[in-house]
Amino acid sequence: MSNELTGLLPGRQQDILRRALTSKIVRIKDLSAELGVHEMTVRRDIDALCEQGKLQRVHGGAQLLERTAEELSQTLRAGQNVEAKERIARAALNLIQDGDTVALDASTTSLALARLLPTRKVQAIACSLDAANVLAAGGVPFLMVGGNFHAPARSFVGAFFLDTLARLHPDLVFFSAKGYSPGAGFTDPHLPEVGSKQALIRSGSSVVALVDHSKFGRRALATIATHADVNTVITDREPGDEYRSQFDADDIQLILAP
Repeated sequence: MSNELTGLLPGRQQDILRRALTSKIVRIKDLSAELGVHEMTVRRDIDALCEQGKLQRVHGGAQLLERTAEELSQTLRAGQNVEAKERIARAALNLIQDGDTVALDASTTSLALARLLPTRKVQAIACSLDAANVLAAGGVPFLMVGGNFHAPARSFVGAFFLDTLARLHPDLVFFSAKGYSPGAGFTDPHLPEVGSKQALIRSGSSVVALVDHSKFGRRALATIATHADVNTVITDREPGDEYRSQFDADDIQLILAP
């Protein structure tokens, strides 16, 4: 997803959209106080966003249209820690040998890796529309695992996805998570994604977690993988002695992206 959804909007309207993504309804009175502008100014912004088809008015405020919420979620996710994700992707590329079959989850960090795969003679397994588009544009042979479309992550989930993946055995699986802690492992808040990521991890001969520094010490709703499921962790900053000790104890390779 491009920045088309927010990139051409005034900053205040972008702020309103971001607040609407995390709150079911945004109230004019609350926005006025949070943004430090008059309520009439907020009303004009909301009117403009409604005219553009991004918001719909409700009593006292507005809410995102469902399609807008899906697009905005993906846009904001793709724009977080971009430089760190690119560094992690470059480090991950060093693990891939010509002839490998690599599987990529629907994360934006795996998407950054997909953009680098044309430099290797590999076959890929894609679990998202965005990865499939990138691989196709780069001329990388790939198989897309379909199923029920999960719009917020532009990925596929469900029984058909799980059944297909159970028949595949990639050399390397690359995945990311919303959080990591030694106790809970690698976690994600979106339950449809959790089952898909678990199946992907089970399919691989070697499993690599791509987690930038912001994920350490965070715990989301459900566990994707424990230490027993992961061979390598790639991150962009030194995680600290607590994490290093745990990885060493469980024979997990830790790679710091240069």
